[in-house]
Amino acid sequence: MEILTEAASYTLKFINQTHRSIFLTGKAGTGKTTLLREIIRTTHKNTVVVAPTGIAALNAGGVTVHSMFQLPFAGFIPDHSNKHFSESVKFENKNTLGRHFRMNAQKKAVIQNMELLIIDEVSMLRADLLDAMDFMMQSVRRNKKPFGGVQLLYIGDLLQLPPVIKDEEWRTLQHYYKGKFFFHSQVVQQHPPIYIELSKIFRQTDDRFISILNNLRHNSISAADIAVLNAFVKTGFDIKNNKGYIVLTTHNAKADDMNARALEDLEGHLHAYQPEIMGDFPEKIYPVEANLQLKIGAQVMFVKNDLSPEKNYFNGKMGVVKSLSEAEILVHFPDENKTIEVERYEWENIKYTVNPDTKEIQEDILGTFVHYPIKLAWAITVHKSQGLTFDKAALDVSQVFLPGQAYVALSRLRSLEGLILLSPLRMNGLSNDQDVMDYAETKAEDKVLENLLESETKKFIHNYLKASFNWDELAQEWRNHQFSYQNDMEKSPKTGHAVWAAEKAKVIWNLLEPAVKFMSQLDKLFYPENTDLVFIGERINAAIDYFMGPMDQLAYDLLWKLEEISRMKKAKAFYEEIALLEDLQVKAIQRLLKARLLIETVISGSRISKETMHSEEINSYKSRKVTLVRNDFKAMNVTIIEDEQDYNRYTSKKKAKKEPKKSTVTETYELWLEKHSVKEIAGIRKLTVQTINTHLAKLIEAHTIMISEILPEDKIRELAEVFRDYHEETLNGLKELHGERFTWDELKLFRAALNAEMA
Repeated sequence: MEILTEAASYTLKFINQTHRSIFLTGKAGTGKTTLLREIIRTTHKNTVVVAPTGIAALNAGGVTVHSMFQLPFAGFIPDHSNKHFSESVKFENKNTLGRHFRMNAQKKAVIQNMELLIIDEVSMLRADLLDAMDFMMQSVRRNKKPFGGVQLLYIGDLLQLPPVIKDEEWRTLQHYYKGKFFFHSQVVQQHPPIYIELSKIFRQTDDRFISILNNLRHNSISAADIAVLNAFVKTGFDIKNNKGYIVLTTHNAKADDMNARALEDLEGHLHAYQPEIMGDFPEKIYPVEANLQLKIGAQVMFVKNDLSPEKNYFNGKMGVVKSLSEAEILVHFPDENKTIEVERYEWENIKYTVNPDTKEIQEDILGTFVHYPIKLAWAITVHKSQGLTFDKAALDVSQVFLPGQAYVALSRLRSLEGLILLSPLRMNGLSNDQDVMDYAETKAEDKVLENLLESETKKFIHNYLKASFNWDELAQEWRNHQFSYQNDMEKSPKTGHAVWAAEKAKVIWNLLEPAVKFMSQLDKLFYPENTDLVFIGERINAAIDYFMGPMDQLAYDLLWKLEEISRMKKAKAFYEEIALLEDLQVKAIQRLLKARLLIETVISGSRISKETMHSEEINSYKSRKVTLVRNDFKAMNVTIIEDEQDYNRYTSKKKAKKEPKKSTVTETYELWLEKHSVKEIAGIRKLTVQTINTHLAKLIEAHTIMISEILPEDKIRELAEVFRDYHEETLNGLKELHGERFTWDELKLFRAALNAEMA
């Protein structure tokens, strides 16, 4: 992060070195989204990000709560009873959820391997929905701890968008809940998270304005504060004659109508732009209007931050359309006297899967939505303005604001100097929800956080190391597998393997007693207030050395058995039983290796993070073992391994191991280095050829590749000739002059080469 405040630093440490759940909040503009990105980038834990709505999930880089946990769109009654209080509204309970809503193996694997669940925009999350999530996670993970033992990070500002519960739903739910917010859920009431608030405001620097916002936030707004705000009332303010201002209103229809009329009033040709959609990207989660209609002179707003080093725009920055053509949009920023070409932005619809080798949760791209990250900006609703930052805004408060809307609207602004009120603010309707105000009183002070962090870190290290030697689940699966032979049919593919199973199960039985003794020893070593971590490290390494030999051999034997079964017909069930044992065995070994990394990190005084808790040895353990087994198997069974199609008879082909997420341009460059064509890269990345060419233009400007690698020499000579005396900001004139002789992509690639020469 560019700026890491004390509260942000505490949050990162609690996430990475404790198991305590956190509620992270903060006023508008305090950097919650920035911190979320930093957590995802640096945490060593298997992480999933969810949000209550499709758009919120897309913006957070995650998936919706309902899709992740296969939850129905109905209220949830948090018990097993089948009594209903409502005839008109559908409810689920623990019985119906457990009975009717089945998860596929892929989703189950993600939940079973999850270590950290981040819920973004938690202000919108209903109490009953959180309890439904808790129930599903406990069920799938077969663990009765809250959320099945997963750490939770709740992120959001409770003074912004509240949950939506219909009156007829609440008439039933009020029998189970004191309120509608996430903190009213039974799981949070029983297991409250640590409340951390980001207090440093990056959006505003005006102390007078910050004070008013704080008072508004805490229901202590005074007549003097209202008087200050009402000094900015301009009842006759004309948005058309005051460029750079956006009207914040309470209703969608009003905002849409203002934008449509303002666009219609402009002279000139109307241009329409459509998104490039590849793969699976449902219309309901489109981040911007699919049909973007613009005219020269239109006032627009950016809806994303510029990811390039230039940082030309931010989420909410306003500009005016200067030039339009088929493949170009130029936007001018009058205050800076600067014009930029707007590049298309890539949104990704993802799903989570588990890497079969590393057991890490990874993102698979289902589809992409590529469009210009701008929208008409004469008006916007307060609701849709969340997360945006404006230099100038006019607040339409002619209709009564909902509680908290005044705070949301005003907090979008950087300073009072950019404020216009279209009518006077009144005291009524400004107060925030009292339940939220009461919950805010549970915020942890710095001294409490400091002491808690120390004790929870020690507990985390102790429990992590101890759990690394707990093989109860693995032992139980071996019991289940051995028992299955008793019911085995005489002609079953399993016939003849019972002795093998008994021998291998015995390996685990023989390890359980010394493992239990070692866990007991760890308890004693961690009991003193001043633990001797160096000595604990020595004991951990000695224990791993002792257990690793038989554990490693057992993994080898299970993989060998899978090779054998994969060549047997009608043995899918048998294969899946052994595959489950192999999966648990490999996870147990990788956990031992991680335990070694953890104690080394702690002893060295390094930060517990993704960097220190991952190693090539862990990530490549299974792939190396599989290769070894297959080579050995081939060497001993040369004659029967002629047809390689027999491999993986019972499993689908596994995807190649994914590397950590890189920038979209870097991903294209790496595929380019592998000698893929532009069309091939577009197919692999689920993007269009035009988008890939945009990436290549950036790489040319950065001197990373040469234009001669993309375009033939004769085409480059032709382009050099037509560009010789052309110095316009837009390429539209060249395109109109030469028509089909050059494509837009060719013109943009060559301009990038010229820019590279001048840099």
